[in-house]
Amino acid sequence: MSDKILFWLDQHLKQFCLSYYLQKEIDATCFAIIDITNNPRKFFENQKFVNFEKTWFYHDYVFPDKKQDIEYLKLIEKKYGINLWKYAINERIFYRFNDFYKFSESEMLSILEKECRFFEKVLDEIRPDYVVMHETFFQSDEIFYKICKARNIKILMSYVSTFGYKHELSQNSHVTDEIEKFQKIKSEGRNFEQLEKKFNRSRVEKYVQTLNDKQFGTNNDLVKAGFDFLLKSKNKNPETHYTYFGRTKLKVILNTISNSFKTKDRKKFIDSNLKRKVDFDKNYIYFPLHIDQERTSLIESPFYTDQIEFITNIVKSIPPGYTLYLKEHPSQETRHWREQKWYRTVMDIPNVVLFHPDVSSKKLIQNSSLVITISGTAALEAVFYQKPSITFIDADYTILSSIERVKSIEDLPTIIRKSLEKEVNVDELDRYVTLMDNVTFDFDEAGFNERCVDTFFYGGRLADADISSKTMEKFLINEKKYFEEITRQHVKKINYWKTSKINS
Repeated sequence: MSDKILFWLDQHLKQFCLSYYLQKEIDATCFAIIDITNNPRKFFENQKFVNFEKTWFYHDYVFPDKKQDIEYLKLIEKKYGINLWKYAINERIFYRFNDFYKFSESEMLSILEKECRFFEKVLDEIRPDYVVMHETFFQSDEIFYKICKARNIKILMSYVSTFGYKHELSQNSHVTDEIEKFQKIKSEGRNFEQLEKKFNRSRVEKYVQTLNDKQFGTNNDLVKAGFDFLLKSKNKNPETHYTYFGRTKLKVILNTISNSFKTKDRKKFIDSNLKRKVDFDKNYIYFPLHIDQERTSLIESPFYTDQIEFITNIVKSIPPGYTLYLKEHPSQETRHWREQKWYRTVMDIPNVVLFHPDVSSKKLIQNSSLVITISGTAALEAVFYQKPSITFIDADYTILSSIERVKSIEDLPTIIRKSLEKEVNVDELDRYVTLMDNVTFDFDEAGFNERCVDTFFYGGRLADADISSKTMEKFLINEKKYFEEITRQHVKKINYWKTSKINS
């Protein structure tokens, strides 16, 4: 009997391309849950590139109403160990970040109920051996992921490594499946200088900057996308997709114009008020600001989404003689920067200095006494510059003794003082780098995303665009060389689990 693989597909198209190449390499029956808007849906309904035994379109099954079965939701929480309101409150579509529609509590609960019933229906029907999906971004795919894990379904989640231009494949985001091998790895004898040079070649900060530079295509893409949206699109998504509620053409246009002005106005404030000159003679603790409306805060660290409160708690916790240095994240531009009021509030906090996004994060880390991050990669980066660090999430790099994982904010004062006394163990870091070399592989996600949005989505300016089979055929042919290694890694992982199952 062939394996059954369930794919989660969306407009990023990486998983669809992967399904195309993976089906050529293994004997498997493939299924797909598809989270897509109406125009590209037509392609998935008619495509012949991947032989899916059955597909389900997420939004056909998940649409809110005024009724919800609270007892069923309680059962789901108990059955799968899921805190549903945690994901609902942190869902960017539901709360805080939606400029077009305000969801009621009953609508939120109704959506949660319907998607849980939908996920259970699909999983009960096909009982997949494996689920292939991207790193989770929304409450919908995160809840699906949690349910699959609770059912002991093997998950192949691919994501950008903390070594920016590399990729990883595991069951848990940023925790390798092979973490237990760390203790058996021997040091190669590399010193800090050698390890730093190796890390600098693939710093995730450089990768993120590349991603930002390619974020929204060209002005020509904007004109074409606007023409398509205004004159060709019927804009039916607000009627069928709760994620598009309130997005009339007029509101979208006005919101786009408004955000453009906000971005420029806020950047002027940043340029005029955030510091550029750093006093490196001070003893300071460094906290790089996190991007708002990102999975790193909304999903990975759901109880620390208020960064002003978090900054205040750090200031309360640091010992005398230290100042807290902050730096705005350059990628916050993709979210139109923060309100001026937000920056003013932070700058008014005693013993805090807020730096301009153009200031070198590398230099701030190198000259710091300690790095604190909620969920960012700066905690790992600090180790390469011989600095201790603190994080509030579980990641494979927290296996390093110089990185402290905080479980409770009340422990922060004690952990800060403990961390300030720590030194980084070079042999330990050397072994960790070897582990990462063994579990990461080449796949340039930024490059793929750029090619994908340029080919199908007007440089990322319009998600609800038609996909033609002819264009997809050419795209798949051109992507073959880029998908060879990631496909091989998926085959390798599946074969490993099959062998483990036979031998167990």
